Amino acid sequence: MLCLSMSFKEPEPFIEALIFASEKSISAEEIQQVLAEFSEEEQISIATINALIEQIRQKYLDLNLAIELVHLNGGYQFLTRKEFYPVINQLQIQRSRKKLSQAALETLSIIAYKQPVTKLEIEQIRGVNCDYTVQKLLEKELISIAGKSETVGKPLLYATSGLFMDYFGINSTKDLPQITELVSESNVIGDQSE
Repeated sequence: MLCLSMSFKEPEPFIEALIFASEKSISAEEIQQVLAEFSEEEQISIATINALIEQIRQKYLDLNLAIELVHLNGGYQFLTRKEFYPVINQLQIQRSRKKLSQAALETLSIIAYKQPVTKLEIEQIRGVNCDYTVQKLLEKELISIAGKSETVGKPLLYATSGLFMDYFGINSTKDLPQITELVSESNVIGDQSE
């Protein structure tokens, strides 16, 4: 393996480049590991990396650019600033063929709230076969295989992935709306005092 030796007297641009080049959020620990591979000097501490990340974040705020550095899913990622969401939304509408189908959203919701969950459990909740939808969600890397169940036949267990967190702009599944927040009074049958 070819190992290039670099000097990180000013590591900030290298950190910025790593965050920019990463297709999903990258943690300070991952940055530290990558930089350690290319430096003969002492390893940069996590505290130093976090301080430099904060400097980068502030630089992008001060320059008033269309992108900002955001802490997301335990890592850092460059994202478009919120005030540009309407124009980005229009782009997404034009690319709507890449959107998730209703079946995919339903399946993904079940996985997000019930994880880890088997395909059979998903099918029991949805009432239809989910082979195709689960396969597409795996291909899009929004879900991942989280192991095998201890039940008969040892079916695969599915859970949301880190890309799921990035896709929906959340840090963890705890940031998902609570089921009680999603149920409106018009969806309730009978008297609630019973």
